Amino acid sequence: MSAPALDRAPSSGMSARVARAVSTPVRRHVLGALLGIVVIVLVLESVSTFRQGQLTSVAYLAVAAAGLTVLTGLNGQLSLGHGAFMAVGAYTAALMLRANESGWSLPLVLIASTVVAGVVGIVVGVAAARLQGPYLAGATLALAVAVPGLALYFSDYLGGEQGLIVPSPDVPTVLDDIAFFVTGADLTPTKFVAYVAWFLLVLVFFVLANVSSSRIGRRWRAVRDDEVSAEIAGIDLGRARILAFVVSAACAGAAGAIMAMASRIAAPSGFTLVLSLTLLSAVVIGGLGSLTGALLGAALLTYIPPVVTNLGLDAGLSSLQAAELAPLVTGIFTVVVILFAPLGLVGTVRSRLVQPRTTKEGVR
Repeated sequence: MSAPALDRAPSSGMSARVARAVSTPVRRHVLGALLGIVVIVLVLESVSTFRQGQLTSVAYLAVAAAGLTVLTGLNGQLSLGHGAFMAVGAYTAALMLRANESGWSLPLVLIASTVVAGVVGIVVGVAAARLQGPYLAGATLALAVAVPGLALYFSDYLGGEQGLIVPSPDVPTVLDDIAFFVTGADLTPTKFVAYVAWFLLVLVFFVLANVSSSRIGRRWRAVRDDEVSAEIAGIDLGRARILAFVVSAACAGAAGAIMAMASRIAAPSGFTLVLSLTLLSAVVIGGLGSLTGALLGAALLTYIPPVVTNLGLDAGLSSLQAAELAPLVTGIFTVVVILFAPLGLVGTVRSRLVQPRTTKEGVR
């Protein structure tokens, strides 16, 4: 009888260590971030340069969508102008990289883009805190239309309609040597930007996950669910809304900086209303208030258009017809998700997994 007990002891000790490792939200988020970094390295080292560029697009769209899902999903503020904050971050990064192309300047570039977009978010958030529903949507819609036009007005500094060419940052020699030692492959500029984008995504998701599970996140949800009850509980509604707007705008600014580095240009044509609607579609498809949903929505909206375009070309359509088919299919897909998965793909799956468990507990 003693032998089985001895066999079970190590197993129970291992279970206890695993339980302690995931006992708090912060520990779970740290573990998830570390696993995410491992997956990122394995994936980026095993795909082609073209796929690395696509994955960079997924990353910066997911970062911006994560900020928007905090604003809309957790705090209940609808924004149709987050492409404008991405434009602020992109032009900030473009101006700084044109002055210094060194790869070591990237942290400073990302911090500056985030801060500048956050400051703009404060200004917009103060006004947005007094607006609700369609009025807030209309104000942010005007922002999305107006901000790209500033590049035309200040064409001497921002390049006008042609935009600013963003130089590709040099890969630091030390990082290149480390990457070659670990992976056995050189760190090309495209791969370097992809790594920066995905490490930024891990950092942003880690911070937002912890914030959403903290007292600040609970205040945001309280304001979203019932403003009267939240105010009675002592929550400053205006401060909570402004803070959510600033956090969301800062995420969009960081994403815009990555977008400028990936596309190597910052031009008004890249930050039209379509970009803002794409971010909102990613949030709706994935699921409001879900960081995983933001990542899934960004991935789908990145890969669906080229897949549909290639299918159209294989079916005998012209290049123009195939290109026009992509937004049509994307729109239909979005409508189908709204109709059959109103909580988003991630939200719907979670609700269906939780509901049977709740039903069984109720039967007991």
